[in-house]
Amino acid sequence: MQLAVFDFDSTLIDGETIEFLAHKQGVFEAVSAITKRAMAGELDFYESLQARVKLLQGMQEAQAIQICQNLPLIKGAKEVVSGLKQRGYKVVCLSGGFKFATMHFKNVLGLDGEFSNILHCKNGQLTGEVGGEMMFSFSKGMILRTLQDLLCIPPDKTLVVGDGANDVSMFAHAKKKVAFCAKEILKAHANIIIDTKDLREVLAFA
Repeated sequence: MQLAVFDFDSTLIDGETIEFLAHKQGVFEAVSAITKRAMAGELDFYESLQARVKLLQGMQEAQAIQICQNLPLIKGAKEVVSGLKQRGYKVVCLSGGFKFATMHFKNVLGLDGEFSNILHCKNGQLTGEVGGEMMFSFSKGMILRTLQDLLCIPPDKTLVVGDGANDVSMFAHAKKKVAFCAKEILKAHANIIIDTKDLREVLAFA
């Protein structure tokens, strides 16, 4: 058995979930500016996530769910997951994004698991608060190590794919480290770089 771990935003889907939400809420420019700096490693991930989610306060929960379940998949997302599973991989998504999206796309893509954060809601609206297992820059590395222990899969049978600074922590625990249309900070930690926006390219290295 082997393990493949994918980031979600700008890796499995074409864009950042929080920016799709922000656009509908009329705060896109403010959220996008923070996202760019966070993914480039210029801001603390935890603090940047809190700041961005705070700007979504008051958004209708039903509207947030609808947006999260209609995100555009990146080219080749379905094919890469099915192709890896045919080769004996367990395929998991680790996301600093949100359950509203990752739980839905787990089923759409046929993933074996997903780990992400929860947008807190009260009285049918987003409160501007967020919690969960993927809040920190080191979260993906910690969860990946836990999965490897549970599944008895070593780093040399692990493939990871991501695009931003908060993916660095999981790159330390995998033999195959794929920077997919990635920021320079992540490319520096990768041993496979794919700059074509098509996830099927990953299968050549699996």
